Formats: sequence, structure tokens, C-alpha cells
Amino acid sequence: MTDIRRFLAAHPDCILIDITGTQGSTPREAGTFMLASQTALWGTIGGGQFEFMAIANARDMLAGTGGMAEMDIPLGPDIGQCCGGRTQLRFRRVTKAVAEEIEARLTSEIECLPEVYLFGAGHVGRALAAALAPLPLSVTVVETRQEELANLPAETKARLVPMPEALVRDIPAGGVVVILTHDHALDFLIAREALEKTDLAYTGMIGSATKRATFASWLSREGGGERGWMERLTLPIGGSAVRDKRPEVIAAMTAAEILTALAAYRMRSSS
Repeated sequence: MTDIRRFLAAHPDCILIDITGTQGSTPREAGTFMLASQTALWGTIGGGQFEFMAIANARDMLAGTGGMAEMDIPLGPDIGQCCGGRTQLRFRRVTKAVAEEIEARLTSEIECLPEVYLFGAGHVGRALAAALAPLPLSVTVVETRQEELANLPAETKARLVPMPEALVRDIPAGGVVVILTHDHALDFLIAREALEKTDLAYTGMIGSATKRATFASWLSREGGGERGWMERLTLPIGGSAVRDKRPEVIAAMTAAEILTALAAYRMRSSS
């Protein structure tokens, strides 16, 4: 939200470009928007020649040299794109009312973002927070050690609590839990609470095959075998396709796992 406010303050004379409809294969979906001033841009409606056409139209409107309030663009060879679909665009000069509408839309989008909880802010936890920061997610990092919560991305929420496992019950349906603490016993406590919930999109834990076997044995004593807990636990996170244990690599691979799990959850929920 801060960056769009900064853009509007620096470029008050600008055009809101909205995708109002799509048919077939298109680079972005209806509801996507961007802003264009004579010298700067905020956001993207998909790039390529059709975005260049939209920007040119917006700048003609700003200059008073033409420009259309609406465009219907076929995304085919005629404009040098091969998507094959069509996109309808609407252009509006940003007024106080339009700026308020933009802020309300972004606020609504933020409120609907999937909740991702990272338990632990060590090397991998911080790397994962950084990898997730640009994505359409609401990320909270939970720690028992205050010093570890320094230097998180600006949009990341931080929680300093003595009993992290107590937070798990309040994570909404479709949320994500990633367990990365410095303490295996704490890992297990958090995981047990997460696996008791059957409505999370993803539960993952940093570790190894040995840690997975140890945890599976512990879960069997807790009765988790009958409840399918291990089937819902990704351990280790990040997969095995890339054998690189640097925190940034693990974070990149885990971010991909999370996005895939969230997409699968949305499909299950809508069917």
C-alpha cells in the first residue's frame, strides 16, 4: 500500500488502466490494473505490445491529444503477441474518488491474502521471509528470541511469543505453517498443533530424512498415524530436485511449494 501512495503523491496526474474483461488466453486476469503518468508507471497489466498500446493511450489522454476511454485488444499476430485471447481495458483519470477506490481495492485484496506463518527467524526463516515478501501473501514471522526478528522485510509482520505453538489454532483455513525453529522439541510441538488442523493448505518443516523418520516415530506414539498426520507434513521443505542447502535456495524452493499448495487448496475449495 505504501508504494502506491508514494506513486500517487509523486504523480498526481495519472491514468488508471483497468482490465475489465478477458476471453481466451491472456497474460493477466480481469481486475488487474496499473497506473500511468507521463513519466512513470506503477504495476503491470501483463507487458508486451498490448501494455505498450495501453500506456500510449493513457498518455494521449493525459496530454489531451486523444486517447480512448475503453479499448478491446486482440492478443494476436497483428500486435506481435501470441496469447490468442482478447482483453478489454478501461481508462480513467485519477481523481480523489478514483484514488480512494484504488486504496479500497488494495485493502480488500490485502485482507483476502493467504496467511503464511513462519515459525523461526534463523537463516532459512529470514531467507524465506525475503522470498515471500514480493508475493501476494500475508506473512507473519513468529519467534521466541527478540533479536532474531530484526531485519525482516518491511511488509512482514513479527510476533514475539513465549509459546509459539499456541498461535497455530488461530490460523485461518487455507493458511500455511512453515516450521523452522532452532529447537527440535519446539518444532514437534508446533507441528502437532498444525497437523491437528485439517484445513491448512500447507504444513512444512525444515529438516532431513532422518528428522522425518524421528518425527514419524514420535507421531505414531501420539496417535498421529491413524489421523494421517505424516501425509499432510512436508518434511523436509524445499524438495529434493535441487541439492543445495544454502538458505536462499531452500527458501526459493519452499516458496514454490507454498504457491503450489495454495493453488491446490483453492481448487479443492471451489470444487
